[in-house]
Amino acid sequence: QVQLVESGGGLVQAGGSLRLACAASGSFFMINDMGWYRQPPGKQRELVAAVTSGGSTNYADSVRGRFTISRDNAKNAVYLRMNSLKPEDTAVYYCNADIRRLLERPLDAWGQGTLVTVSS
Repeated sequence: QVQLVESGGGLVQAGGSLRLACAASGSFFMINDMGWYRQPPGKQRELVAAVTSGGSTNYADSVRGRFTISRDNAKNAVYLRMNSLKPEDTAVYYCNADIRRLLERPLDAWGQGTLVTVSS
């Protein structure tokens, strides 16, 4: 069983910062891409940022320059540092990972979600 457990959400004022963390646990031998998605109230889930196993990153235009994604392969963890937060960043944030397991198909794993609320 593979689990992604997120932490770090909460309420913050506009202009503030938050750091999200996500760690994978269970039985697997490697993780390829990891990323963060978000789902604002009443809207569809969207990609926020992604990072490959080699450290290459990709960001949504709306967060580029404000958010930073990073990962620690030794800890099977991915992080999202969010600066200069805006009310429109309010959403449930989900961690995602491409998990590789022995003798099984790749697993597109998701965390349970963590709520980020930015007040104006």
